[in-house]
This record gives sequence, C-alpha cells and structure tokens, in this order.
Amino acid sequence: MVTRVDPEALAPTLDGRGRAIVIGAGLGGLAAAMRLGAKGWRVTVIDRLDMPGGRGSSISRGGHRFDLGPTIVTVPQVFRELWAATGRDFDKDVDLRPLDPFYEIRFEDGSAFAATGDRERLRAEVERLSPGDLKGFERFLKDSQARYRFGFEDLGRRPMNRLWDLVKVLPTFGLLRADRSVHAHAARRFRDERLRMAFSFHPLFIGGDPLHVTSMYILVSHLEAAFGVHYAMGGVAAIAKAMARVIEDQGGALLLGEEADEILIENGAAAGVRLTGGEVLKAPLIVSNADAGHTYTRLLRNHGKRRWTDAKLKRARWSMGLFVWYFGTKGTKGMWPDVGHHTILNGPRYAGLLDDIFMKGRLAEDMSLYVHRPSVTDPTAAPEGDDTFYALSPVPHLGHDNGVDWGREAETYRRKVEAVLEERLLPGLKGRVTESLVFTPETFRDRYLSPLGSGFSIEPRIFQSAWFRPHNVSEEAKGLYLVGAGTHPGAGLPGVIASAEVLSKLVPDAAPVR
Repeated sequence: MVTRVDPEALAPTLDGRGRAIVIGAGLGGLAAAMRLGAKGWRVTVIDRLDMPGGRGSSISRGGHRFDLGPTIVTVPQVFRELWAATGRDFDKDVDLRPLDPFYEIRFEDGSAFAATGDRERLRAEVERLSPGDLKGFERFLKDSQARYRFGFEDLGRRPMNRLWDLVKVLPTFGLLRADRSVHAHAARRFRDERLRMAFSFHPLFIGGDPLHVTSMYILVSHLEAAFGVHYAMGGVAAIAKAMARVIEDQGGALLLGEEADEILIENGAAAGVRLTGGEVLKAPLIVSNADAGHTYTRLLRNHGKRRWTDAKLKRARWSMGLFVWYFGTKGTKGMWPDVGHHTILNGPRYAGLLDDIFMKGRLAEDMSLYVHRPSVTDPTAAPEGDDTFYALSPVPHLGHDNGVDWGREAETYRRKVEAVLEERLLPGLKGRVTESLVFTPETFRDRYLSPLGSGFSIEPRIFQSAWFRPHNVSEEAKGLYLVGAGTHPGAGLPGVIASAEVLSKLVPDAAPVR
C-alpha cells in the first residue's frame, strides 16, 4: 500500500488502462475499487485513516484487537460474488465462521431469546416465550421472505436513479404495505412484547428507527434464517485487508493517511481530486465512498448542486449516533460462560427509548446495549486467558437542539454502561478491565467525517430509500458516482457491498488511453 502521494500516480498507464479514483477505503469503497478493477480501470483509493476498512477497521491495544464497527456478516454470497467478479475465491482469502446462536436477547424480566438458523429451535424459542404466537411467527417469516425477494434481490441490486425505476415498483410497495413500520408489522404478528422487540429491532443495525422505517426491512429476519450469521476470523478488518490485497493485485493502489478536500469538476465532468495537502490527482472517473452528506456539502462545496443541496440535506433525517465502549478484561476466559459472541441487553423501555433517541434527541437514563465478545470465537482478539469486548448503546446524533456535550458526558455515560454490564451480564467486571477506549458521536463526526456524528448516514425511512436516497450515479457531474451507507441501497455490510454491484452496472468498461 502507498502511504505517500505521488503526483504522477494517476498519469495514463503504460498498459493503456484508464484511471479512476475512489474516495474512502470503507467496505463500499474497497468493493467499488474491486469492481472497477474487474472492468479494466486502474484504481487509486484515498483514505485519511492509516488502514483500510473505514468503520470496519480495528485498533489494537495491549494485545486486544478492537473491531471498531460492524461485526456480523449476514449475506456472505455478496462477498463471494464480489470476489468472483475479480476472478478470485473469497473463501481462500477470508476465514468465515458461522455462529450458533446468532445472538441472545436478554430482557429486563430475566427471560431470554436465542436467535438461531435452525427453524425448529427458533420455533421452540417462540413457543417457550409465547405459545399463542406460533401462528404469527410462521406468517412473519413468510412476510420476511417476500420482502427479501423484492427488497434485496430486486431493488437492492439494481440502479434506482431514474424516477421511472420507482414508478414501476410502486404497486408492489403498496401490496407489501411498505407504508407500515417494522414495529407495526411485528405487532400485527406477535402479541408478546418481547417477541415484538426480537423481530423488529433489526433496523437499528442500519441506523433506522423500528417505529418509523418501512416494514420492507423485516427482510433481515429472512437473511438470518436463510444465510446465517457469520464472523470473519480477524474481524471485519481482515475482510478489508483482503480486499486491499485484491485491489493491489489488480494494479491499483491505496493512498492511506491522505484526505480528499475537493472533487474537481471541469465542463460538467469529474476531473480529479484535490487533497488537503494541495496535491491534485487527475482522473475522469471519481467514486465517493465518503458519506453522501459530506460528499455534497464539503467535497462539492464549490460546485452548484441541483438535487442534494445544503438545504435539502439539512432537512433530511439522519440515523442515530452511537456510544461504543471498547474494553479488554484480564483473566476472564473462564468467567461468564453463558455470555456468547453476541448479546443484546434490552432495557426497561423499547418504544419509549427509541422515541428519546430518534425523535426527542434526549440522552435517556436507561439504555439497551449490544455486546460483542469476539474472543469466544477468535483467539487472536485477546491475549491468552483474557477477553475483548465492545458494548454499543444507540444515542441521539449531534443535530438535535438539546445536543449532548460528549466531552463532559462521555465518562459518566461509560460508567453507566459498565454498571449495567456488571449488574445484568458480567458480574465482577469492574475489577477486571484493563484496556479501555470510548467512541461517541463526536468521534464518528471527527474520525469518519459523518454528518451530525450519525452512525449510519441518512436514516432509511421510506422517503429516504430507493429512488429517494442519494443515487449511485450523481446528477451533478458526468463521471461522478457514490457508494456506501448513504447511497442506494443503504447501510449494513450487505448494503454497502451491493452499492458497488449497482455501481458496476452504471460504469462502462475502461476505455483504452493513449
């Protein structure tokens, strides 16, 4: 990988291949670079971090490897298809392990629900909590499968940049009641409040409020049931590193520790990228994996916008923020044997807490936590005998009128997270913590240039999805494209990898360059 800028890096190549620039080495940007390389482009990826992966990168401290962002791989075939497009075999480059159970949800009343890919065991979990909901459970899975076929395999894997693309599918949206929220749909199928939560919380994985995002997103239940939940040995960062190796094998390069300051437009077409250091890199094809909001408000600040103006982006609804405590523990390998790879601690409120986070912008006293313990699966995540964790709490983004001052509140909130873990999941935790690192929405804003410190870019509400979302081909300049969480089809690992697949259907093969 290249860690310094060569001003001649983007000159026409001796083998006659055209040059392309990808801004951002997140999973979407890396996938885009691989797709472009397969189409004959010589690609250079620019990223301000010191390693590839973006939010899927990692930090190592004291022998603990902290996976900073996504931990779950739900649709491994999108990676296998990506690798196949480059003539490679994903399973030779990445060691993917299925998890069983996928995760355990623990409720305030002491009950629990284990999600699994075994249909009969999952049915038994439903029956144990609420026998009267078995019929609704079966109907819900059928609902989920229908929305998967339409929402993921159809809409999610093809361009949605023309209004006619939307008009054609409106009848299906109506038939599937896309106007109904995920939680509202779950409430029609389950009477037990715990099951309503267990089958409706999934939009939080992509930054959506289950009380308001379209019921199309119940498709996640089918994704889990059909394809399982997997963990990549070495974390998602290992996938990012494998992607970087493919790009380099294709003749591409990664410029790490370099930040794009502006996308240059000449005569209505993309012409190159100016870096914060002043260097200008020329190319006729630019793909931005930076947040769509950052792309349009910052990188195109000197270019008039027709669609995604500053005013329009200011009116948009953004996903929630994230508070993440990464910590290592000493001598705990034999402790907490009932705590697996993924645990969700559901707080005393569900709808009320979501309302505080998404609508009122209020940092609540109570919380729900997603707890990741990779060291039970991957011995490289922690020193021998020790454990590595992260505990994630959804919180308001920074754009609310009553925004949180995280410089003052971060340590107080971390102690609250620690107290909840000590009481409900990890007794004796406090005396075992060694390494400790906290990310707040301010970290997401400063590290990832995420507008309002949001965790997943623009929230996937119905009028911010498909055609309504920033398009993969920009309206602002010929040769300018977007991938990643803020574009179609949306956030989450399958979504950002699919955004590169959509890109490949829009970008022509590289034309020979003299």
